[in-house]
Amino acid sequence: MMMQRRQWLKGLVLALGVAFTGATFASDAAMAEDKVTVFAAASLKNALDAINAEWQKESGKETTVSYAASSALAKQVEQGAPADVFISADLAWMDYLAEKKLIKDDTRANLLGNRIVLVSGKADAQPVEIKQGFDLTTLIGDGRLAMGAVDSVPAGKYGKAALEKLGVWSSVEQKVAGAESVRAALLLVSRGEAPYGIVYQTDAAADPGVKVVGTFPEDSHPPIIYPIAITTDSKNADAAAYVDFIKSDKAAPLFEKQGFTILK
Repeated sequence: MMMQRRQWLKGLVLALGVAFTGATFASDAAMAEDKVTVFAAASLKNALDAINAEWQKESGKETTVSYAASSALAKQVEQGAPADVFISADLAWMDYLAEKKLIKDDTRANLLGNRIVLVSGKADAQPVEIKQGFDLTTLIGDGRLAMGAVDSVPAGKYGKAALEKLGVWSSVEQKVAGAESVRAALLLVSRGEAPYGIVYQTDAAADPGVKVVGTFPEDSHPPIIYPIAITTDSKNADAAAYVDFIKSDKAAPLFEKQGFTILK
């Protein structure tokens, strides 16, 4: 009789433990669902982290953010990744999702502008006049030119377009170290693994390990535009309010602090 009672109590404790664990998991899942999931271009990290902190302070709501190259994030959305909001570093990858009906067109807006710059990790690096036919090859020497992958990463595509327009792409093409994102390219320069790199001015401002030595003329590449949109599959009731906050006058100074231009 005593043995049966012990077995019964043991079973009850086990059942309660399973029930409690299940409730915890359910609670965790519900909390995750409440958060606005944002897929954002890597170059937005510093500004968006600050803005998301303000959003949480004001609304009591939280966000979950994945930072990566716009190309990688767009592909993840296409494959069904649970994103509520997508912020791209160029129009092309937002267009890519729009063509596949994966964003809500009426929520799309052009959010920010940026510039691309030439950076060096050398404290004594001299200013470079970036103009038609400038001698980038000699500048790089035996090293590599760090850029985002030129066939997919927006910063890499802008950089290649600029070098082509200036007539120097063919002379440096074989020296390019293509990185998975603009922040990865920045890191190559900051660590001294590449003497020079092409990144956004906002990335350069975020890393004290690099020095801006030149700015590419705006007419040497397509306009740098960051669009934002809510994804078609988003069911999060807070996504629209979050996008409104991102576009608001409260968020603007935090973007501008990092060097972005606000597009109206």
